[in-house]
Amino acid sequence: MAKPELLLLDEPPLRLAPTMIEELYAIVAELRDEGMTILLVDQMATLALAVDDQGYVLEQGRIAAEGTAAGLQDDRALVDAYLGQGAEQAEAAR
Repeated sequence: MAKPELLLLDEPPLRLAPTMIEELYAIVAELRDEGMTILLVDQMATLALAVDDQGYVLEQGRIAAEGTAAGLQDDRALVDAYLGQGAEQAEAAR
């Protein structure tokens, strides 16, 4: 690939070993830091929000919540309701 303007990733960690998932997200973070625009769709919300600037939570195809990645992670009710883990686990993941 030669300098794409946009990178689209749909469930990139699917079927990867846990160590590969960490490496994948480190690379995504590097690309973000280099200024690449990335559209990342992932059910592993905690990992995705760790490398995202902006996030959207979809429920049945509709936007249920949106905001900065940090803001979404700090919303305990949102974490409990949508992100698939308790607020304590989300805190520990940060």
